[in-house]
Amino acid sequence: MSIEGRPDEKQSIVTIHAALNNGLRLIDTADAYCLGSWETGHGERLVARALSTWGGDPDDVLVSTKGGQYRPGDGSWRVNGQPSYLKRACEASLEALGVDAIGLYHFHRPDPDVPFADSIGALRELLEAGKIRTAGISNTDVAQIQTALEILGKDKLVSVQNEFSPAVRTSEAELQYCGEQGIVFMPWSPFGRIRAASDLVAAFPAFGRVAEAHCVSPHRVVLAWMLAKGDHVVPIPGARRPETILDSIEADRLRLSAEEIALLDGV
Repeated sequence: MSIEGRPDEKQSIVTIHAALNNGLRLIDTADAYCLGSWETGHGERLVARALSTWGGDPDDVLVSTKGGQYRPGDGSWRVNGQPSYLKRACEASLEALGVDAIGLYHFHRPDPDVPFADSIGALRELLEAGKIRTAGISNTDVAQIQTALEILGKDKLVSVQNEFSPAVRTSEAELQYCGEQGIVFMPWSPFGRIRAASDLVAAFPAFGRVAEAHCVSPHRVVLAWMLAKGDHVVPIPGARRPETILDSIEADRLRLSAEEIALLDGV
């Protein structure tokens, strides 16, 4: 809703309201969801406007945002894991969201030029200062999750966001480890950045066959497959239209057989 190809703001807010009106209570965003440095926090401000115009109680919604990555405006994505930068980014996110404390704050991506423990130490300071209520990390491996657990503790490190999809399965170990540790695993880009159903079926015919058997979209099957991996798995699909998010919501009601899950696991 905030990067290249984004819809107009009215459509985005209608889509967010559709999600909330149908029971979703987690919204994921980031300060880097924007086109360039001149509009850092675009996604956060959009979420804030959507919540302020929604008929329900915004306090019932968990807003997750992230810091540590930025967009200079040339189409690229850069990282900055310096503790001082993360603290400034958090302050800016608080202002953009219009809140006194952020419900869930993720370190967006490890910075190869900054010790990972130093970046996580900044999250601990933000927790101690009451700027954030819980913390998460993104784009990390098992060793980094272990480091974060040591620094933050199990009660404050609540989630890990890694890319995971039919096309990208390199985070199976992290998914399993999070389940063992009682940490929520949030697959980002769960459709492998494939929007059209026909393209998804062409790339992964097994998902198409299962979708046809259930008379549902292949995107819904992807989410149901992920949800079947454990109660700790919470995919965060993107949506730009109400129809898209409403279809994703239905994945929670789709039950796949053991044979279907085995087929999809083997793709």
